[in-house]
Amino acid sequence: MPISDFQFNQRSVKFRFLNTSATPGFTLIETMIVVAILAILVAIAYPGYADQIRKSRRADAVSFLMDRAQLLERCFTHFNAYNADGCPDPAGTTINGYYAVTVVRTASTYTLTATPNGDQSFDDCGVFTLDYLGNKTPIADSDRCWGSS
Repeated sequence: MPISDFQFNQRSVKFRFLNTSATPGFTLIETMIVVAILAILVAIAYPGYADQIRKSRRADAVSFLMDRAQLLERCFTHFNAYNADGCPDPAGTTINGYYAVTVVRTASTYTLTATPNGDQSFDDCGVFTLDYLGNKTPIADSDRCWGSS
C-alpha cells in the first residue's frame, strides 16, 4: 500500500472525528416518544398482569378451604359432631394471608367462608364458601374461581 493512500485515509479518519457539526445522541423528542410508547405498553399490560396474580392467589383460598373441610370431616368421623370439644378450630388466615377464613358449625353442619384481604378484594370471584355437603360459592363462575377446569 502506497504511503500517500495511508496518509489520505488517516486524514479522512481524523476529519471525521474532529467534525463537531453533528453531535451524536438522542434528542428530547426522541426520548419522550420512547417514554410514551413504554407508558402505553404498561397501561395495556398491567391490568392483565394484576388479574393473573389475583387468579394465582385464589389457589390459596381453595386449598385452605379444602384442607379445613377435611379436618372437620375427620372430626365428625371421630366425635360424630363437627363442633365437638376435641375438634380444632378451623378458622384463621390462609397460608399466604390473602384470605381470612371463618367457620359457622353445629353438630351436624358447617360452612367455611374465605374473605379476600387487601388487593385480593378486587378479585372478581370475591368470597368463597364451602359447606358440609360440598356446595361451593361463587356458583356463577365455579369452574373459573375454584380452578376445576
